[in-house]
Amino acid sequence: MLEVAVIEEPAAAEASLDPMRSRLLAALTEPASAAMLAARLGLPRQKVNYHLKELERHGLVELAEERRKGNVTERVYRSTAASYVISPSVLAAVSPDPTRSPDQLSARWLLALGSRLVQEVGALLTGASRARRRVATFGIDAQVRFASAADRAAFAEELAQSVATLVSRYHDESAPGGRSHRVVVGLHQIPAAQAGSGAEEAGAEDRAGAEARAGAGAEARAGAGAGTEAGAAPNQENPR
Repeated sequence: MLEVAVIEEPAAAEASLDPMRSRLLAALTEPASAAMLAARLGLPRQKVNYHLKELERHGLVELAEERRKGNVTERVYRSTAASYVISPSVLAAVSPDPTRSPDQLSARWLLALGSRLVQEVGALLTGASRARRRVATFGIDAQVRFASAADRAAFAEELAQSVATLVSRYHDESAPGGRSHRVVVGLHQIPAAQAGSGAEEAGAEDRAGAEARAGAGAEARAGAGAGTEAGAAPNQENPR
């Protein structure tokens, strides 16, 4: 079972958002049959069977095993992931586009950056899963409590300058076999569809990257205690 799965198909997203199917997905982090689920959730078995088939059809649950009980074969299911994220690509025509109005001080632009992050990393995970490959990513999560709005503005300015310096130092437009990555302070390869011709999807053969794009974003959250807590850890797909 995956820790997180990204839903990219509209029909699958619709299936996952149904309240009853959402309950079944949560319950199936532990394998169970329709009869077991019906008893546990207080639902008619026939209804549970119907929703299980729909979830299986969209790849949200899978058959774990079949058990023979007398003349009956009991099918035991499990969720394909412990949790799910719906990609903004499900609403492709109306999903946020951070290139429309880039503004580092805009909360809406930050939200658009987050939306693009989910969409791109989701595409990488899907491609990597099909190719049985891992995705190389890096993330930083930090919490800082500012004494004043002026300190917050100064922090944002210094962060932006630091990221810009690092990007200019390491960006190599003409590197043979180079791969384009995006920085939002997190690092991930840009999927081929977003990077343009020449870049590669996860699992494909190495090719020269055609374009490198970077953006910087920081989230400041009010903390109950003083001080700054920061962590930078590799993800499950890229253990170190």
